[in-house]
Amino acid sequence: MLRTRILPALLFIVFFAPASLAQLGKAVLIPAGSDVDHDLTAIIAAEPAQKLALIEQFAQAHSEPDFQIVANEQFINYYLNAKQYDKVFEYGEKLFALDPDNYSDAVNLMVRAANESGDTAKLLLYAEKATSILDRYKASPPPEGTSADSWAQAKADKLASLKSDQDYVQQSLLSAAYNVKDPAQKAEAFARVAKMVPDTPEGEQAATMAASYYQQAQNRPKMLDVANGVLAKDPNNIGMLLLLADDYSERGEQLDKADAYAKKVVSLTDTVKKPDNLTDDQWKQQLSVQKGLALSALGQVSLQKKLNTPAVDNLTKAAPLLKSNAVAYARNEYRLGFAYLNLKRNAEAKQAFTEAASVDSPYKGPAQLKIAEITGAKPVPHKKPS
Repeated sequence: MLRTRILPALLFIVFFAPASLAQLGKAVLIPAGSDVDHDLTAIIAAEPAQKLALIEQFAQAHSEPDFQIVANEQFINYYLNAKQYDKVFEYGEKLFALDPDNYSDAVNLMVRAANESGDTAKLLLYAEKATSILDRYKASPPPEGTSADSWAQAKADKLASLKSDQDYVQQSLLSAAYNVKDPAQKAEAFARVAKMVPDTPEGEQAATMAASYYQQAQNRPKMLDVANGVLAKDPNNIGMLLLLADDYSERGEQLDKADAYAKKVVSLTDTVKKPDNLTDDQWKQQLSVQKGLALSALGQVSLQKKLNTPAVDNLTKAAPLLKSNAVAYARNEYRLGFAYLNLKRNAEAKQAFTEAASVDSPYKGPAQLKIAEITGAKPVPHKKPS
């Protein structure tokens, strides 16, 4: 399919002037009735079996850089339709060498090819190219003879016309990052997405996911860096408030900050608005777990400060809210068991440890060991929870 920026010469005089103010990529002049025009018409009209040979002939016959742009676009379209993605990427690199600001093809051809082929690395690469093209365009000064106001309006109009393309790139990036399996690589993928689309809902979502997966990958420095960056822009981000409250309380660091973050989450869960993509039941369960995690973090802060009575209070309140999350529930009951032990309420401690051992989680073995210690039974082998 011919790109709309390739214009016949007779029309070029009429339409080039306003279009040039908003052009992303070169506008290639095709003289009407010329050999180039006839050859392109033949390519468009050809059956798939004959099309490739005609494109190859076109590329050999028209060696000028602008016409090589046209030839590379034709190759990319052909191989994309044939699902020969290695060839698409090969000619895509040739295209960008000649026309580095070719936004339309970056999105409509290269990002699409990476999506269809499931190649996350290529998707990130071409999405970055598309994003950098837009960034350069946004920062570009007015052409000679164009006022700043006219240029600003032209750019705004052009960017508005590209919104669907931008949305497609952003959603493709998020999908690609979600499909990465390894937590460390997944975190890096989300971090790249967040940098590509800052100050957007997709960018915030990507940064939030990056912090969570950095935590899973046990890369605490990057987790802290990303999480604090998210909170600097969005102080009410429940996910990041919980992540940091949990991390600080578990490690016994910055306990006052952990306490403040957890209390803020408890307050926010009473007022935050339900997103459109969740049902009422899903939203209710999510809020329940979030509030439960916040209360559990508050209980852990109290444990770290050796304030066992408030620890029991918060951990007891957290328990029913965390029932749907086996690991969070078991950890909460494990913490509660220690709070009761510290208060020398052994019967209640045993019950809490029994609850912790009742679900399949990393806390099962350690909880069984504490039960054995309380009852005087023979200890059972266990692994320390990670």
